[in-house]
Amino acid sequence: MAWLMQSVDVNNGAFDPAEFLKTCSSRPGVYRMLDLAGRLLYVGKAKNLKKRLASYFRQTGLAPKTAALVAKIAQIETTITANETEALLLEQTLIKEWRPPYNILLRDDKSYPYVFLSDAEFPRLSLHRGAKKAKGRYFGPYPSAGAIRESLHLLQKTFLVRQCEDSYFKNRTRPCLQYQIKRCKAPCVGLVDADEYAEDIRHSVMFLEGRSNQLSSELVAGMEQASAQLDFERAAILRDQSALLRRVQDQQSMDGGSGDVDIVAARVNPGGACVHLVTVRGGRVLGSKNYFPQVAIEEETSDVLLAFLAQYYLGNQERELPSELIVNAVHEDFPVLVAALQSARGRQLVISHRVRGNRARWQQLAVTNAEQALSARLSDRQHLAARFEALTEALQLEEAPQRLECFDISHSSGEATVASCVVFGPEGALKSDYRRYNIEGVSAGDDYAAMHQALTRRFSKLAEGEGKLPDILLVDGGKGQLNMAREVLEELSVPDMLLLGVAKGVTRKPGFELLYLNDAAHEFTLPADSPALHLIQQIRDEAHRFAITGHRARRGKARRTSTLEDVAGVGPKRRRDLLKHFGGLQELTRASVEEIAKAPGISKKLADLIYATLHSE
Repeated sequence: MAWLMQSVDVNNGAFDPAEFLKTCSSRPGVYRMLDLAGRLLYVGKAKNLKKRLASYFRQTGLAPKTAALVAKIAQIETTITANETEALLLEQTLIKEWRPPYNILLRDDKSYPYVFLSDAEFPRLSLHRGAKKAKGRYFGPYPSAGAIRESLHLLQKTFLVRQCEDSYFKNRTRPCLQYQIKRCKAPCVGLVDADEYAEDIRHSVMFLEGRSNQLSSELVAGMEQASAQLDFERAAILRDQSALLRRVQDQQSMDGGSGDVDIVAARVNPGGACVHLVTVRGGRVLGSKNYFPQVAIEEETSDVLLAFLAQYYLGNQERELPSELIVNAVHEDFPVLVAALQSARGRQLVISHRVRGNRARWQQLAVTNAEQALSARLSDRQHLAARFEALTEALQLEEAPQRLECFDISHSSGEATVASCVVFGPEGALKSDYRRYNIEGVSAGDDYAAMHQALTRRFSKLAEGEGKLPDILLVDGGKGQLNMAREVLEELSVPDMLLLGVAKGVTRKPGFELLYLNDAAHEFTLPADSPALHLIQQIRDEAHRFAITGHRARRGKARRTSTLEDVAGVGPKRRRDLLKHFGGLQELTRASVEEIAKAPGISKKLADLIYATLHSE
């Protein structure tokens, strides 16, 4: 690899991008951005260095993260490479070595553990992590030590293969407790011959290689053969082994595929990102693991995936590379990544996105786990405490708020309008204090009137001495909703509290919200990577979710409600009998009073009432 380096030094602390670009190469390569103190800020690769670097110095259209990075640049160094693949390899080497703050960083760089089968007369199964120097076979990798222990426990229980240390094994004079509880055949003291033990090892290997179906068939055939030979004790052992494997296969809903596959799904929310990796070997899911890359600002899912895959597989040459990667988003640089992996690892690889069957289930499993893991992380108390502290500083409060309430409105073209109120404290969401308000008597789609009604109902109780006063009241919306909230509080003479309006901003994208403190005159924004903004977004999104859930439930109930529910004396059983008698509500509506009175359990008086209800305007 022939690499050429170009460096532009700091001129009295001022970086001149125009002068730099005049001499910048248009060839592929890697660039490194440094600050005034010479600290590395960012490492990137480009197919065309000049074009890529010129994009950082546009007058408009820069993302907040990029703008913050450019403001700190005092020096740029470039390394020209032969092609884009070499650039990607060098980029990942530099990221791993220097861990620049503006790159997406994979913090957990530990290698995955393996199941190790020793090379001995009576081999031992054990967990192994690190260099593969010992003689024997390695199965995996497994996503976690817990996944390995689960497999080892099953094998010990099913095939009674030893898992003790060699030093312990060589110095036994009598069987240990594992033999007594039927977890080992005690080869240490000669209670099993080498051929029988070798057969147990062969079955264990079949399981570890993912050939569970073949193994089950072999055990069943052996059981039938033993029964035919009247060796019922042997048949019972094989029966129990087959039953154990069958239960494992029943529990492992992801079995049934084929091949060695890693499924990688990323989920990005304000304040963080999660990558969930599912490991499949021999068509069997071995387990999964969560990673939380350092993301300085909200990134695209595809960018996080590209950064993770490059660092994960290029950063550790000992890490096993499967034949296929299944992802939940596509990046234009994936072909470059595949070429780099093939160059570095000497193996063919396919990256798939649109998959079906078992692969689609694996993909959905990874996506769901990434969502849940990220949600749990963002709700973590320690994480939340840092956000509350950041909000205290951002709003210049003397002490941290203890109670935040947020209101939101949800409806479908004015139908079934519902207002939500969610409550957060330093310990997280206070779901017992959540409230929903069914909005009645307002014009369809009038969000201001709906907000007025919800706030009036909430704070009128406070004026009567019921309920708690929030430290901060968040209102999802712009100046109009904020002014409406002020009017309600003034009407009810509610004690002073902070009002915070949250508007989506011009781009209507997360990270660009406009905030209004107390009134429309105090408009401000927070950096997109601010923990304070992430807390506001989290509360706002929870209020939105809670409102939508209530609205959908109310709308669904309204659409499912039978007109008969308004008739006094007609309960669920009579409604069911009536509809069954007439074959449906439409035929019941067409029936006369006399015909209704002929239905089982319906008197003439009740028939009159039903008829009147069905034909009322």
